[in-house]
Amino acid sequence: MFLLQAPQEEADALADLIRRMRREVHTCSRCFHFTDGELCSICSDPARANGILCVVESTGDLLAIENSGAFKGRYHVLQGVLSPLEAVGPEDLRIRELLNRIPAEGIREVILATNPSNEGEATAHYLLRLLKDRGVQVSRIAYGIPMGGDLKYTDRVTLERAMKGRREF
Repeated sequence: MFLLQAPQEEADALADLIRRMRREVHTCSRCFHFTDGELCSICSDPARANGILCVVESTGDLLAIENSGAFKGRYHVLQGVLSPLEAVGPEDLRIRELLNRIPAEGIREVILATNPSNEGEATAHYLLRLLKDRGVQVSRIAYGIPMGGDLKYTDRVTLERAMKGRREF
């Protein structure tokens, strides 16, 4: 409705910006995050080359972690998850590139930060099998009760993982 009611110049300007974005924005050649250069700002930052690589499903997941300020290493965007029902196999994801980055960048730890869905868990387990003999520490993000959450509304699997992942207080 906004575009139908907007002045023609505004609608045209928005259309031009969308076309320009589609022409100029592509994936980073190293991590597959979106960028308008050869490398994204994260991959080109030498301070982030600390030997820790966080593997995520999508750029949206990368941005969520980045916005939290909780991680200061580099990322690898798989651009999806394994999903046999949707005919998405390992060859459809950026797994080969992930494996190549480990020796090339001196990666010491890989953090698997796939979503806690069936597909995300399957992808994390698949990656664990591939990574376990490559001389890197493999860790998985923790799951638990969100801050401000209410236990009585939390699902069984989340409660189970929260109890198993508890730590000394």
